[in-house]
Amino acid sequence: MKRRSLVVSATAAIALAGALLAPTAHAQGKTLKVVPHANITILDPIWTTAFVTRNHGYMIYDTLFGTDLDGKVKPQMVDKWSVSKDNLLWTFTLRDGLEFHDGKPVTSEDVVASLKRWASRDSFGGVMVKAVDSWDTPNAKTFTIKLKSPFGVMLEALGKPSSNVPFIMPARIAATSGSEQIKEHIGSGPFKFNPADFKPGERVIYTKNDKYKPRSEPANGTTGGKVVNVDRVEWVIIRDPQTQFNALVAGEVDIIEQPAFEQYSSLKAQKDVQIFDLSPAGAQYIFRFNHLHAPFNNVKIRQAAMVAMGQEAFLKTQVGAPGMYKFCKSMYPCGTPFASDNTGLYTGMADPKKAAQMLKDAGYDGTPVVLMRPTDLAAIAKIPLVAKQQLEAAGFKVDMQQMDWATLLARRAKKDAPKDGGWNAFMTAWTAGDILNPLTMAMMNTAGDKGWFGWQDDKQIDDLKTKFSQASTDDEKKKIAEQIQLRAMETATHVQLGQYINPAAVRKNVSGMVASGAQVYWNMKKD
Repeated sequence: MKRRSLVVSATAAIALAGALLAPTAHAQGKTLKVVPHANITILDPIWTTAFVTRNHGYMIYDTLFGTDLDGKVKPQMVDKWSVSKDNLLWTFTLRDGLEFHDGKPVTSEDVVASLKRWASRDSFGGVMVKAVDSWDTPNAKTFTIKLKSPFGVMLEALGKPSSNVPFIMPARIAATSGSEQIKEHIGSGPFKFNPADFKPGERVIYTKNDKYKPRSEPANGTTGGKVVNVDRVEWVIIRDPQTQFNALVAGEVDIIEQPAFEQYSSLKAQKDVQIFDLSPAGAQYIFRFNHLHAPFNNVKIRQAAMVAMGQEAFLKTQVGAPGMYKFCKSMYPCGTPFASDNTGLYTGMADPKKAAQMLKDAGYDGTPVVLMRPTDLAAIAKIPLVAKQQLEAAGFKVDMQQMDWATLLARRAKKDAPKDGGWNAFMTAWTAGDILNPLTMAMMNTAGDKGWFGWQDDKQIDDLKTKFSQASTDDEKKKIAEQIQLRAMETATHVQLGQYINPAAVRKNVSGMVASGAQVYWNMKKD
C-alpha cells in the first residue's frame, strides 16, 4: 500500500510538471526551457548577491566591461577609454547603438547613476569609491572618473563578472537607494523581462531584444557578442530533483542548471543528455556568521565554531561524487593566483575537543545558534545538517530552522535579533569568480551596517583592501591578499568549507553554451 502511494505521488508530481511545461503558442524550437537552480523572488541584482538574481541580471542588463575565461577584462558597452599619465583621470566613451528596452538611449548619466548605486552595495565598488574624487558626464556618450589616488584595478571593478555585477540601468531607476529594491526592471541587454508573465514559484519569461546590437567578437566568459538565437527563454521552477530529471529526459525542458549530485551517473547514461560545466573554476561552500548578535558577536565564539567545522564531512555528505570536490583551506580558490595555505588557526579539519575548550574559555552561555537551512536548494540543502552536527559536538546549541531559499534570502537581510525573526548563521556557495581576491569577496565587505549580510565591522580589513587596490605588482598584491586572509581568519569573517563543481545537464539538441562562471543564455542554439 505504501509503495502504491509513492507511485501515485510521483505520477502526480510529473503530471504537475507536465502542466507547467505544456507547449505554448511559440514554436518549441525557438523557446529554450531552463530549470534554474533556485526559485527567484528578488529581481534586483544590486540589492542581493543571490546567483539566481545575478543570472536574471545577465538576461536583461548589459555591462561596461566583461571578463573572459582567462581573467582578461574586455570592453562591452564601452567603445574606447583612456587614463591620464598620473593615473588619476579615466575617460570612457560608450559604443553606438545602446538602447534601453523602453526605447530610450543609454547615456553617460545612466552609467554614473548605476555605478554609484552598485558601489553602495558591492565590496569591490565600496573600495573603488573611496578613491573617487568626482564623476563627470561631459556629453551623452562620455563619462569620466577623477580619482584622489591611483586605483590600478579600475577595469577589474567595472568588469566584475559575478555578484554584485555592475549592471547598467536607467538613471531614474538607479536613483533608488541601494538599501531598497528597485520596482522596474528595464535594461539594455539581449533579453527583455516580461513582468506581466512573471509567476514566482512557477516561471519567468524572457523574450529576445530585437534591437540589441551585439559586439562582433566571439562570446567568451562575460565578454564578446551576446548573440541571441532563440525567440524566448523560459525559466521553469521545478523544486523536486527527480521531477527535474524526468522533465529533462522527456525533452520537456532543455537545461537543468544544477542537477542533484547523486543524479550525474544517471544523467551521463542518457543518450540525449550532455554535461556542461558553466563554471569550470568551481565553487566554494561557506558558513556565514551574523556579527551583530549573540553568540557570534563574540569573536572567540566565532573562532570556536571555525575550529569545530571540518571540510571532509561537508563535501562527502553534500557532493559525494568522486572527482567533483576537493579539500581547500584557502579563502581564495585553490589553483588561483592568491590561494594560500597560510590560514592561521583554521586547518579545515574538525577538532571538536579543541573547539569545546575554546567555547568554554570564551564564556559561552548556551545561547542557541539560529541556523537557516534552505530545503528546496539541492546544491546546499545537506550542508546545514553537517554544520549542526559538528557545532553540537563542540558544545553549541543549534536551532536549525527550515525554509525555502527565497525566504532565506529575504530573512538574511534582517538585522533583528534571532528571537525576533533574525538569524545567527546561514550557508551558501560562491563561484570562483566571486572570491578570486579580497575586493570581489562579499564576506570581506566589513563596513558594518553598510556591509554584506552578517555586517562585520573591521577597519583593518578595509584598510588592507585599499592597499591591495593600490598595489602595483603581483607579488605585492599576493602578499597583501595573504595578510587579509589571516586577518579574516583571526576575526572569523566566515568559514570556507571546500571546493566543488556542479555542472549543468543539457539536451544534446542544444549547442553554443558559454562557460562564464554564471548561467548566460546568449549564443545558444536549439535544433
